[in-house]
Amino acid sequence: MKNSVFKNAGWIIGCKIIQSLINFVIGLLTVRYLGPSNYGSLTYVMSVAAFVVPVMQLGLRQTLVKEFVQRPDREGEILGTALVLNVISSLFCMVGCVAFVAIANAGEKETLLVCVLYSFTLLFQATEMTQYWFQSKLLSKYPSIAGLCAYIVVALYKTYLLVTHKGVVLFALSNVLEYFLISVILLVIYRSVGNQKLSFDRRLGREMLSRSKYYIIPSLMVMVFQHTDRIMIKLMIGETETGFYSAAITCIGMSAFVFAAVIDSARPVILEERERNQEQYERRMVQLYSIITWMSLAQSVVMSVLAKPIVHVLYGDAYARTAAILSVAVWFVTFSYYGSVRNIWILAEGKQKYLLGINIAGAMANVLFNLLLIPRFGAIGAAVASLITQFFTNVIIGFLFRPIRPNNDLMLKSLNPRVILEIISRTVHRI
Repeated sequence: MKNSVFKNAGWIIGCKIIQSLINFVIGLLTVRYLGPSNYGSLTYVMSVAAFVVPVMQLGLRQTLVKEFVQRPDREGEILGTALVLNVISSLFCMVGCVAFVAIANAGEKETLLVCVLYSFTLLFQATEMTQYWFQSKLLSKYPSIAGLCAYIVVALYKTYLLVTHKGVVLFALSNVLEYFLISVILLVIYRSVGNQKLSFDRRLGREMLSRSKYYIIPSLMVMVFQHTDRIMIKLMIGETETGFYSAAITCIGMSAFVFAAVIDSARPVILEERERNQEQYERRMVQLYSIITWMSLAQSVVMSVLAKPIVHVLYGDAYARTAAILSVAVWFVTFSYYGSVRNIWILAEGKQKYLLGINIAGAMANVLFNLLLIPRFGAIGAAVASLITQFFTNVIIGFLFRPIRPNNDLMLKSLNPRVILEIISRTVHRI
C-alpha cells in the first residue's frame, strides 16, 4: 500500500503505544480498585451511552472523509456544518440516555448519577468530528498527539482518584475530560493548519444528511450487537458478571488502536483509487483485508492460549472468571473488523442503502442469541453470542446478499498467504 498510509498509521500506532503503556498501569489499577461490581456498573453506563452515538453522529462519521476528498474547496463549510449538526443531536441523545437509566434502573441513584456525568462525553464526541478532516489529509499525527496529551492528563486525574480513594462516580468524569481535551486541541490545531474557516450551511447540511442517513440505523444496529450483551448481562444477571465480561472485552480492545490505525489510514487511499483505477482499488481492498485477517488471527491465538496468565497479571485473582470469557470472546475480533473494511467498500461503491438490512439482521440475531445463551451460560454465553453474530453479519450475509458478493470475493482473495507475504516483503524492503 502507499507509503503515506504506513507513515500515517505509524503516527497513530506510535502515540497509541505510549498511551497503552500508561493505560497498562493506570487502567488496570483502576479496574482492580473498582472491583467487578463497580466496574460493571461503569461499563454498563458506557454501553448505554454507546447505543446513541450513531444517532448523535448522524451517519457523518462514515461519510465525512469522502466529503472532504470530493470537495476540498468546501472543507470549512463541511466540517463546520457537521459539527453544528452533531452538537444539536448530542443534546437530545444525552437526555435519552439519562431517561433510559432512570426508568430501567429505578432506585439506583449512584448508577443514575454516573450516567448523568458520563453522558457529557456525547457532547464532546460531537465536537471531536474534526479528526476526520485530519484523516482525509493523512495527517493523523495531529489527532494522535492530541489524544496522547489528553490521555496523560486523564491518567494524572485517575491517579489522584486512586490515591485519594474516590468513588466510581468521579471515575465517570475521566472519559468526559478526555473527550473534552481532544476536541479542544483538535479545533485549535485545525485553526492553525486548516486553510478554510469553519462555517455552517443549511443547504449543505441537508445534502450531507441525504448521503449519511443510510448509516444512522445500520450503525445503531452495530451498537446493538456490540453493547447489548453488557446491558443484558447487567439487567439479567447483575453488575458483577458484567464486570467480568467487560474486563475480557477491555483486554481484547487494548490492541484495537492498531486495527483502527490501519483501517482509518487506508480509507482515503482506497476511496481515491476507486475514482482513478478499478484494478488498483480492488488490490488495495484485498491487501487491507489480508492485513486485518492475519493480525486478528494472531491476536486470537495468543490470547486464547494464554487467557489465564493474561487475566491473572492484568486484573488479579478477583477477575479469575474473566479468563474463560476472554478465550471465547477474542475470536470474534476478526469478523468484527471485517465489517469495518466492508463498509469502506460499500461507501466506495455507493451501496449504503444495503447496510440497513445487513445490520438489522445482525442486531436481531445478537439479541436472540443473548436471550438464549445468557440465562444458561452467563457471560460466556454472551461471548458465544457475539462470535456467532459477527460471523453471521460480516461473512455469511455477504454470500447470501447478492449486491455484497463482490466484496466477499475480495475477502476470499485476501486469505491467500501470498498477499500478506508480499506486503511484509515490500514493507521490509522500504525499511
